[in-house]
Amino acid sequence: MDERINSYLIAEEPYYRAASNEVALFSAAFARGLPMILKGPTGCGKTRFVEHMAWRLNRPLITMACNEDMSASDLVGRFLLDAQGTVWHDGPLTLAVRFGAICYLDEVVEARQDTTVVIHPLTDDRRMLPLDKRGELVRAHPDFRLVVSYNPGYQSAAKDMKPSTRQRFGAINFDFPPADVETEVVAHESAIAPDMAARLVKIAQQSRALRGRGLDEGISTRMLIHAGGLIADGIDVHDACALAMTTSLTDDRDLQAALAGFVEAQFGPRA
Repeated sequence: MDERINSYLIAEEPYYRAASNEVALFSAAFARGLPMILKGPTGCGKTRFVEHMAWRLNRPLITMACNEDMSASDLVGRFLLDAQGTVWHDGPLTLAVRFGAICYLDEVVEARQDTTVVIHPLTDDRRMLPLDKRGELVRAHPDFRLVVSYNPGYQSAAKDMKPSTRQRFGAINFDFPPADVETEVVAHESAIAPDMAARLVKIAQQSRALRGRGLDEGISTRMLIHAGGLIADGIDVHDACALAMTTSLTDDRDLQAALAGFVEAQFGPRA
């Protein structure tokens, strides 16, 4: 393996608790070279899953968080000036293509449309990346894999993935795990007692029932872990829940009050 890509190997196993057969499905898709879409709400574990699978499969992982300002050049690379003059620098996608890493594009629908065009030749039998500015055609390493993710809940018609792109991928749906699994995850990741974790999960489940009734999203597993970590550090449970969960979820005072009521139902009124 090229030295330039070694730093992207994950040395220690990232904790991941499977909720269904997603590990087997991803492994089968990886073996066939099938590009993958991971769909699910923010904070449900998509990124951790990719990290875990990269470790499990012993492949380097190059991750890029997409946004509306990201261009194709941010992915493939550009010419830059240095002491030797104008020099080409590979972008993260090009590095992955050349040296056989997994390239993970998080929230891919947030990126500009020209980035979607760039990945098309990598998602069919061609498996190649044209570097037009350099006049080079990079053929993908046999171990190169492309994984993208997005949150369908925040998707708009303007940012929807086109059918011509979507059909090039396999897809796995993610959601927040069942209560017992989520409790196990929160307890493990935040080092709190399972009973405390279970009560946090109940609050999250109540908040998710408000989705579409004032809330765009309910409390995520990630937010529960942050709250649990604060509690483990000795922060008052009400303050921890407000800081990591309820206040950041919405600016609406009535909804914040409702969420605070969920907290009081589990932990009693604030002392």
